[in-house]
Amino acid sequence: MADRKISVSVTWILWLCRILVGLLFIFSGLIKANDPLGFSYKLEEYFEVFHLTFLGPLTVSMAIFLCALEMFFGFALLIGTQGKRIAWGLLLLIIFFSFLTFYSAFFKVVQTCGCFGDAIVLTPWQSFSKDLILLLFIIFIFIKRAYITPVFKDRKIEKRVTWVAIILSFGVGFYTYNFLPVMDFLPYKVGANILDEMKTPPGAMPDEFQITYHLKNKKTAAVQDMTDKEYIKSGIWKDSSWTIVGNPESKLVKKGFAPKIQDLRINDAQGNEYTKELLSNPFYNVIIVAYDLSHTSIPAMERLNALAITLTDNYNIRTVILTSDAPRNAEAFAKQHKLVSEIFYADGVPLKSMVRSNPGILLMKNGSIVNKWHYHTMPSFDKLVKNYLQHP
Repeated sequence: MADRKISVSVTWILWLCRILVGLLFIFSGLIKANDPLGFSYKLEEYFEVFHLTFLGPLTVSMAIFLCALEMFFGFALLIGTQGKRIAWGLLLLIIFFSFLTFYSAFFKVVQTCGCFGDAIVLTPWQSFSKDLILLLFIIFIFIKRAYITPVFKDRKIEKRVTWVAIILSFGVGFYTYNFLPVMDFLPYKVGANILDEMKTPPGAMPDEFQITYHLKNKKTAAVQDMTDKEYIKSGIWKDSSWTIVGNPESKLVKKGFAPKIQDLRINDAQGNEYTKELLSNPFYNVIIVAYDLSHTSIPAMERLNALAITLTDNYNIRTVILTSDAPRNAEAFAKQHKLVSEIFYADGVPLKSMVRSNPGILLMKNGSIVNKWHYHTMPSFDKLVKNYLQHP
């Protein structure tokens, strides 16, 4: 009877671990698959840290594959298919993730881990703690992997369900990459007012820093460290025998209010700022975001150019191109493809966040994003007129 009770207890614990780990892996993979391009940017950061920049061209493919792998492992664990192999895969994957998050946290090389995309932003230490907890669950699953029983007793049904899971796991990433994320967790989502997201409200508390001074006594050669408050309170600054050595160290002790958008500045080729002018336009206007013209879709740019001409001729709509390319390259590109839109420049980071497409299209009014599209689904002139322009 004792053995039976232990066996039943282990079975229940194993099932609990399977459910928790399986659902978390599905959730994690699904959140990242919602924005595989964003996940690929995070992979690029890791590649730079580990000097693997030659893998740059593979980041999108790797992002989609890793998201699908996470989702499939989670689903396979839940239904109990290929239990021993899935247990091995989970163990290797969580060890790999734990190494990455620990390395990021300890050496402070990547500020956010990207485990849950932009939906739930974790610091590397938070992510590492999460991975350690997961590791404990997965180790138990691995030890008891021989007792993972399949939910479906019929092998044919199990195979069909498994193939459906594989197709769906890869399908989500392919869909969102070729269109746009189903859920937008970035500050440039539809309905957001960019100018408002850049503002700091009156009375908002700024970041609070602690300054540490390294002091040395010129007479006795004694050294000591003091915070800025201690430095002022003690009056040591009045004593000419003490001098500050090196550069003071600054440490963030309390995080203050931070606008959701802090890094957007739009300039012309001469460096003149046009951020407020472009974003405060009270009329409908179109922004074509092509952060990297050397890798943008040429057919899409040609279709957008034709659309820009038609919009200007019929409704006097202002259409501009935003890019992070050097002005010389952008102007040469515009001349080569006979682009009619004005060209402005911004850093690549906010441009990548505006729309996960190169090029992507934003329909703006009064600084608000009315709608946005991937170039695969960009609207025709007639649809823009019917849905927006005839209702000013």
